[in-house]
Formats: sequence, C-alpha cells, structure tokens
Amino acid sequence: MRTVLENAVIVAPARLFRGTAAVEDGKIAFVTEGPDYDRRPDDQVINAKGRYLSPGFIDLHTHGAGGHDFMDGSVDAIAAACRTHMRHGTTALLPTTLSSQDEELFENLSNIDRAAALREGMPEILGAHLEGPYFSPEQNAAQDKRFIKNPLPEEYQRIFAHCPSIRIWSVAPELPGALQMGNWMRAHGIIGSIGHSNAVYEEVLAASENGYGMITHFWNGMSRLTRKEAKMYLGVAESGLLIDDLTAEVIADGCHLPLSLLKLIYKTKGPDRICLVTDSMRAAGTDVAESTLGSLKNGQRVIIEGGVAYMPGKASFGGSIATADRLVRTMYRRVGVPLPEAVRMMTLTPAKALGVERRLGSIAAGKDADLLLFDDDIHIELIMIKGKVWAAS
Repeated sequence: MRTVLENAVIVAPARLFRGTAAVEDGKIAFVTEGPDYDRRPDDQVINAKGRYLSPGFIDLHTHGAGGHDFMDGSVDAIAAACRTHMRHGTTALLPTTLSSQDEELFENLSNIDRAAALREGMPEILGAHLEGPYFSPEQNAAQDKRFIKNPLPEEYQRIFAHCPSIRIWSVAPELPGALQMGNWMRAHGIIGSIGHSNAVYEEVLAASENGYGMITHFWNGMSRLTRKEAKMYLGVAESGLLIDDLTAEVIADGCHLPLSLLKLIYKTKGPDRICLVTDSMRAAGTDVAESTLGSLKNGQRVIIEGGVAYMPGKASFGGSIATADRLVRTMYRRVGVPLPEAVRMMTLTPAKALGVERRLGSIAAGKDADLLLFDDDIHIELIMIKGKVWAAS
C-alpha cells in the first residue's frame, strides 16, 4: 500500500511549494508540484490541510531528553531519550557522550550500539558523537575537569576499536598530539570537531587543514578575541567566522546565544555551513527545576531556569533543554531566517556533514521516508520514520 500526503506545503532546501508526496516501502516514491498525481484505488491518503511537509530533523549533538541521559548506562534510557526527541521531530541523531572514566565511556558506547539496533518507534541512531575528554582546561565549561586530558594515540585508538561507530569527536586542537589525532580521525572516517578549545587563529587554521571540519556548539566553550603582550589574536569564535570550510554547530535555543549573534552567524556562515544542534541534556522535554548533567552515577547537578540549564552559581550553561522543533522555531520566528533555510540547517546540512545526504535530509524520490508535518509555529503534528507514521504526542 502506498501512503500519499496531499495538499501540503513542501519544504524544499531552497523554496516552498504546494504539492504532493508519496511513500512506498519506506522510501519516497515521488514528489510532485500541484494537486495532480496518478491515484491508485488502495492509496492511503493523508490530507496535510496546507501544513508544512518537511524532512525529518537530524540532531548531531544531544546528551539526552525525557529524564534520561545517554550516559545512564542502559539501553532503555537511551531508547527513552531518543523517543522523546522523536516526538519533537527528530528522526535521526547522534547520541553524545561527556568526558568520563574509560570504563563508563565503553559501557555507554556499547549501549548506544545496542540501542541503534532497536529501530522500532525511535529515531535512527547514525553513530556516536564523543565530546571529550581531550579539551582545554581553560574552556572545560560543564565538562567534568577530573577527566580532561591530552590525546594519546594508544588511548583514542583503543576507544575507536571498542566503538567503530563514532562519527564525530570533539577535541581542542591546540593540545599536544591533537593535530596527529585529527589526521588519524580523517583516515578513519571520523569528523574532527573543534570544541572546548582555547586556540588562536593559527591553531584553528592548522586544525582545519588536519582533519577538523566542524566547530562544536559555536561560540560556546571557546576562546574569543584576546590581547597578549599588546598583540591581538583571534579566538576560535572569530576564526570560525573567517574560515569558510568549517561547519558550525549552533545551539539556537534563544538562550545560549543572543538573537543578534545568531543573526551574525547566519549572515556570515550561511545555511550550508550551520548545523542546528540541541546539545540537550536529560531535562529536555520535561518540566523540572533541577537535573543532572551526565550520568546519574558521576554527573553534575544543574539548575533549570528560563528555558536553559545552568551550572550551580550560573557561571556557565550546563547544556540546553531544547528539542529540535524549538531550534527551527527560533531561527524562523525570532531570527527571521526563511523557513526553507531554517529547516535546511536541521536537515540537509547535517546530512551532508555526515555524508548521508543521498538518503536523508531532503524530500526527493528514492530517499528514506523520514517526514514531518507541522504548522507555522513548528508544532509537530505528524512524524514518519522509514514510511511508518508515529503520533507526535
């Protein structure tokens, strides 16, 4: 049986148009502009009633949701966090770890692989994103400083051997051995991402030439313009604007970055070099006043206030409580980005970053039928993953 979504406003990468899309055997069978198509007697028709039909959202950086963290040490916790994100439009994601003890990291990477095999009723797990432990002590922010260290080949190679599904690894490239690690990551299909870094421009440029293609939660947890012995040096933030080849993760929750800075990043980098990410912790999709960042065993207490998580004392953020729909809504409704571009930063751009754009990230014949219906306020009303419809509530 074929499912047909008609009377939809289809969100293409560069435009909106009224049209119809059909899904068969988990794939998009066709997309056509206008109401006319070759109808079949057994078509299952869904009337979109003028709502937006979008590709499913892809989140490259999330630590959890729904009261669960990807470091909690169980497959059930990972699946529950994924399903919370799914209800907000995420159809594919990279569960993200925090700096931790090796034994805890290995356990949770194994659980992520096990959860990826579940598939039914949850987003597709595209691999893992490792955030740490190779970070600058000056920029550790919410990362537990007990576990921060320099990269050693025997160590990161052992981690990869344990979990070859690592897709992104956030590292401070100015650390001793970090450029060597960048080239090693590139050779093994891992995207190096500059994160929690105190680097200056020359070090960022060297990183971009040695395996680092992204910047983790751009403008958060990184150096900025500074003066040393009367000379001015660009930090990671300014360098990211200057170096075109670097793709920036952006937490567009309206809290981590002011709207004016979101406008600047969008104007400078453009939608093809921005991946919207939640960087969400376990409180995403819940209504709590306090929570734990990281695992229940070794995590850190955070305070939830004003739509964001803070470390105690509010000296720094402790991760976001955003879901993907909120990111798109912020960029579209508050920053003023055209809807196709706001959606592109949550769909096609991350798909291209991971090299999966042949099957994910846009609505085109032959691609996986990961689709959403939502209204003008980006309230998700229908979720489809691999052709199967799931309720948003």
